[in-house]
Amino acid sequence: MIRRVALLIVLLPCMLAACAAPQVQQTTPPPDLAGFADAIHHWRNVHGDEYPRHAPEDVAKIADNILLYQRADGGWKENEDPARVLDDATRARYAEEARKSGGSFDNRNIYTQVAYLATAHAITGDARYRDGSLRGLQFTLAQQIAGCGGWPHTVPATESYHPHITIADDVTAGVLGMLRQVLDDRQRYGFVDAATLARVRDAVARGDACLLRLQVRQGKALAGWAGQYDAATLQPAQGRKFELPSIAVQETVGVLRYLMAIPEPSPQVVAAIEGAMAWLRKVEITGWRLETFDAPPEQFLHHSSGKDRRLVADPAARGLWARFYDVADNGVVLATRDSVRVARYEDIPRERRTGYDWYGNWPRSLLGKDYPRWRARHGLPEESRAADGRQG
Repeated sequence: MIRRVALLIVLLPCMLAACAAPQVQQTTPPPDLAGFADAIHHWRNVHGDEYPRHAPEDVAKIADNILLYQRADGGWKENEDPARVLDDATRARYAEEARKSGGSFDNRNIYTQVAYLATAHAITGDARYRDGSLRGLQFTLAQQIAGCGGWPHTVPATESYHPHITIADDVTAGVLGMLRQVLDDRQRYGFVDAATLARVRDAVARGDACLLRLQVRQGKALAGWAGQYDAATLQPAQGRKFELPSIAVQETVGVLRYLMAIPEPSPQVVAAIEGAMAWLRKVEITGWRLETFDAPPEQFLHHSSGKDRRLVADPAARGLWARFYDVADNGVVLATRDSVRVARYEDIPRERRTGYDWYGNWPRSLLGKDYPRWRARHGLPEESRAADGRQG
């Protein structure tokens, strides 16, 4: 999509540069809103979905919203729908909010706005979008954690886990993916000056090294990644109260997708990918499937549900993973909102069973399709499936 945008811009007649006001080129596909899916989901969980929204083709209006949401130092608050149609009172409230500083990388935030504004600038030529993207990029670079090279959850911190090096919700991997686009896509990010590009290049090198350093080791074997790490000790740390220190499968998949997208991976990156893939196969759960069933409707603080979930024994079942595994012994880690680790899924109260994905199939397509293609692309020998160590 981005290459088509860039090609259109190059081929436009030079006389268009003299137009008095930038206009969206209707033949150019709009930037994808998929990166904001988490933000939109969380917004609707609180506010519902009965509100007017701009169409995805309304690039300038959406980009204007993103600029309105941007804070003074270039960051963004999390969980906003950029496509909302805003009335004057709401716009005034956001303008006041923008006087604050800081922001959150949670739920794939900040780097998504940087990328959207860069694309909006490529489409419209509006310098405001270029400037907003650059401010967001500079904010992002300023927040890289010095001790290792990852990124925090939120600044300034208001919760104990906010300063941690955060892998959850693709915080560090997502930022690094955007920074690599800045380096590689010089059509879209041609406005980034040489000094900032040098900072981006250094941030990518430090971030990649940090990911390799944080990978959990079990004896001599490489495993997956935790959701967050203490920035001082670099040990797996607790997230929210029910997210105990552990290896996180969904987060491991996100890191692997980032590492596998590196065009020329180093031997260290290859080893990290191979080790994590072997670990994912080792902790796959067979003989059980997750079942969702009807239950009396109930309203909780952050969501409502007319369903419940349970694990059902099924000898033919496979392709299920727990979200969290013990760092030492790979036991499944389950917990309540009071940080109490429990042994069984049914011991988690219904609010957390239905409001959080404790089990899922996150690695399935990665293992079944993407990983074999990655190996073939880099000339690695076909892997042996003789001993993949699945756990029942």
